Amino acid sequence: MKRRNFLKLSAAASAVTCVVGCGSSNDDKPETPEIPEIPENPYPDGTHFSACLVNCGSNCPIKYHSKDGVITQIETDYALEDQYGNHQVRACVRGRSLRQRTYAADRIKAPMKRVGKRGEGKFEEISWDEAFETIASKVTTLRDQYGPRSIYFHYGTGAYYGFNSANALKRALGASGGFLSSYSNYSWAQINAATPAILGDRTQSGSYLSEIANSDLFLGFGFNPFEIRMSGSGEQYDMLNALKTNPNLEVLLVDPRYTDTAVGRASKWYGIRPGTDGALAEAIAHEMISSGWVEQNSKAFIDKYAIGYDRESLENLKAEIEADSEHKLTKYKDLIDVEENYKDYILREGKYAGEELHDAAWAATVTGIDEIRIKEIAQKLMSSNAPYISIGAGTNRHACGEQTVRSLYMLPILTGKIGQPGTSNGALPRNYGRGTSGGLGQLNDQRAQISFFTWAEAIERGAEMDVLHDGVSRLDSDELDENGNGVLGTNIKAVFSAAGNALINQHSDINHTRKILEDESKCELVVVCDCWMTPSAEFADILLPDTTWLETNDLAGDSYASGQTGYVTFMKGIKPLYNARSMYQIGLGMAKAFGVEAAYSEGKTEEQWLEDAYQATKSRNSDWDMPDTYAEAQEIGVFRNFAPSTYIAMKSFIDDPENNPVTTPSGKMEIFSLDWAHKADTLIMRSDKPYDQITPLPEYTVPWQGYEDVDTKDDYPLQLAGYHTKGRTHSSYHNVPWLREAVEDALWINPQDAGGMANGTQVIVESPNGKIQVPIKITPRVMPGVVALGQGAWYKKGANDVDVGGCINTLTNYHPTPVSKGNPQHTIRVRINKA
Repeated sequence: MKRRNFLKLSAAASAVTCVVGCGSSNDDKPETPEIPEIPENPYPDGTHFSACLVNCGSNCPIKYHSKDGVITQIETDYALEDQYGNHQVRACVRGRSLRQRTYAADRIKAPMKRVGKRGEGKFEEISWDEAFETIASKVTTLRDQYGPRSIYFHYGTGAYYGFNSANALKRALGASGGFLSSYSNYSWAQINAATPAILGDRTQSGSYLSEIANSDLFLGFGFNPFEIRMSGSGEQYDMLNALKTNPNLEVLLVDPRYTDTAVGRASKWYGIRPGTDGALAEAIAHEMISSGWVEQNSKAFIDKYAIGYDRESLENLKAEIEADSEHKLTKYKDLIDVEENYKDYILREGKYAGEELHDAAWAATVTGIDEIRIKEIAQKLMSSNAPYISIGAGTNRHACGEQTVRSLYMLPILTGKIGQPGTSNGALPRNYGRGTSGGLGQLNDQRAQISFFTWAEAIERGAEMDVLHDGVSRLDSDELDENGNGVLGTNIKAVFSAAGNALINQHSDINHTRKILEDESKCELVVVCDCWMTPSAEFADILLPDTTWLETNDLAGDSYASGQTGYVTFMKGIKPLYNARSMYQIGLGMAKAFGVEAAYSEGKTEEQWLEDAYQATKSRNSDWDMPDTYAEAQEIGVFRNFAPSTYIAMKSFIDDPENNPVTTPSGKMEIFSLDWAHKADTLIMRSDKPYDQITPLPEYTVPWQGYEDVDTKDDYPLQLAGYHTKGRTHSSYHNVPWLREAVEDALWINPQDAGGMANGTQVIVESPNGKIQVPIKITPRVMPGVVALGQGAWYKKGANDVDVGGCINTLTNYHPTPVSKGNPQHTIRVRINKA
C-alpha cells in the first residue's frame, strides 16, 4: 500500500475522531525515523499470507507480496463475495502498515548487550552464542543462590502467535530449572475477578452482538468497539450489521468521551466522570427498586436465579445450610449476614438506615449526569422488553474497578430478562473462535505465581510477599501455615520479557518502576526479546532480536474478539531479516546453552513442530476441508466460517438451573457473594481505606484520585481518562510514522477547561506521579472536568523528568486492587499548564 492511499484510508477511518488536524505545526511533533525506501514491484514473485497479531483481539490475515526477499506490497483479505456472514476479514490501518513496521529504522537487527547504565539505551552487538551463554551463566548463578522463583517471566501480549511465541523461551527456562510465572492481565484483571463472583461465568460470556437485532434497548458502559475492535471480522462489524437490521434500536452509551461508537449510532450519550459508573448503577437500581418495579416485574426471577437480593433470600439460604450437616455451603454459613442484603443497602434500610441515600439526586453530584437523565436511563431500562447491556473493560481499569463492575452487573439481574433473545448479562460479548492447537509446553515445575501487576514490587520485597496479603498463588501445601498463608520466599533477581512493552511503557508509575530497574543490585538481569527498540527494550541487559510476523512461519487463530467469524491463518514468512531469529530458534539456543536441548526440542526440528501443530489444528477444525500438510495450507492461507447459530448469555442456566448451575459456590448468581464474604474474612488488606476493602455486596466506593478524592482534588482539578486510539494497539505500532501522522496523539480537553489556549498548544500534564508533554485538542467530545489521552505512546525521558513521549503511565499510580491484585491505571487526577 502506498502512502497516499494509506492516508486516504486512515483519514476515512478516523474521520469521526477529528484528531488529524489538531492545529499543531510539524515542528511540534516528535521526531520519527525515516523508513527505508522499498522498491515497488507490480509483478511480485511471491504472494503469501501472514497476519497482524497485535493484542486487539482479531489477528487479521495479511496478504503480502515480495520480490527477492523484500516485501513490496501489503494487502488485506479480499476473498469471497463479501456478504455479511461470509465476508472478508479486512485489516485496519495498523495491519496495512506492516511493511513500514517491518522495515522500521528502530529494528533490533542483532543480539546486543548493554554497555551504559541500565535504561540509557546504549548497546553493542554480540554474537548469538555470547548472548545465550551470558543468559545461561547468570540465570544458573541466580537460581543457585536464590532459587528458581527469583527468575521471573513477565506478562506480554505484543504478538499473539500460535507456535512461535514466548512459550519457546519459557520452555527453555522451564527445562533448565524453572521460573516464576504470573496470573491475570493488564486488560481484564478486575473484571476477571468480579464476573465469576456475581455471575459465575467468564468475562467474555455475553451474548453475541448480533442479538441486538432482537433487542429494543442497548445500554453500554465504556463500550466502544468502533475504535478498539476495528477488524472486518470483529465486534464492530457484527454490531454494525445488527444495527442495520434493527434501525430503530435505542442505543444509550455512557462514557467520558463521545466515542466513534457513539457518533451516528448512539441515540443518547451520557458523559460520565471516570470511575463513577458504580454510583450511576446504584442510582438506577434505586429507581427500579424504590418505585416497586422490581417487586412487580422481576422479583420472581431474582428469587429463582440469585441469592442476596433481600433479607428473606439470605435467611432461606442459611436455613437450608443449617438443615443439612453435609451441605456443600457449610463453610459459608457463619459468613452470611442476613442484614447485609442488596435491597436494604440500596434503600438504606435495616443495618444501612441513616446512611446517605444513593439515589438519582446524589448520583448527579458524583457522576456529572443530570438527575433527570439518570431517571431517564432507569425508566428506559424498566420499559424495555429485551435490554442488551454491555459493560466495557475500561470500567475495570480504575481504582475500585472490581466493585464498579459488580455494581453494573446488577442492572441486567434487576431487569429479570437475562437468557431471553435480544438480551445479555452485561459481560463482554462472546467470541465464536476457531483457534489453533499444538505448540510448546513450558516444562516448568514451579507452580508459584504472582499477579502480573506486582512484579516490580516483588523485585524489592518478593521474599516477604504472601498469599493472604499480596496474592501470591499456587504455593505447595507444605509451604502454607494453618491459616493458609505462605510467602514467595525470594525477591525477583532476573526478569525476562518477550513480545511485550510492559517493563516500562504499559506498567503503572513509570518513574517509580524505572528507578527499581535502574538499580542493578536489585534486579541483576533483564532480558528482552523483541523486534524494535521499545522503551522497555532500552532497559535490557541482553537484547534478543525476534523475527516480525512477515518473517515467521506460524499458525494464527482468530484471537478473542473476532466476533462471530472464526478463522485460522497459516503464515508463510520471508527469510528472516538481518540477524533475527524466530522465538523457537531463540528458545533452542537458550536450551543448548543450558544443556537441555533434548528436553526442549524432543528431537524435532522447527518445521516438524509446525507440522505437528498443523495436524492438531486440522483435527480441531475437522469440519473444514483442509489439505494434508502444513506447507499446502500455507499456500491457501486462510480458512474460515461464520458462527452457525446465535448465543444468548446464560440461556442454558435460565432454562434449566438445576442441571446447568453457574460456577459460584451456590450455583446461582450471587448478589451477596459467598466467595467474597470468605475473602473478606481471610485476606489481609493493604490498608483500612475503603478502596482496599472487600465486601460481599457490590458497593460503590470512593476511589483514590477519583472525582470525590479530597486529598488531590484541589491541587489536581481535572480527571484524566485513558483510551485506545486507532493508531496503536496498546503500544504496538507507535513507531510507524504513517500512523503517527494519521492519528495524532493529543490531549482532548473540553472548551470550558481550555482556559483560552489554542488547538495544538503544548502543555505539561502533571499528576502526583509524574509529568508529560503533549499538544492539546479542544473538543466538546469529552465532558467538562475531564481530559482524555490515548494510551500507549512511547515513554521518552526529557529534561526535569518530563516525559516528552507523552506516555500516560508516567502519570498513573501503582496500587494493586484488593481481590485481583490488578491494575487501576485509569484513575488519574491532573493539572495542566502551558509547556
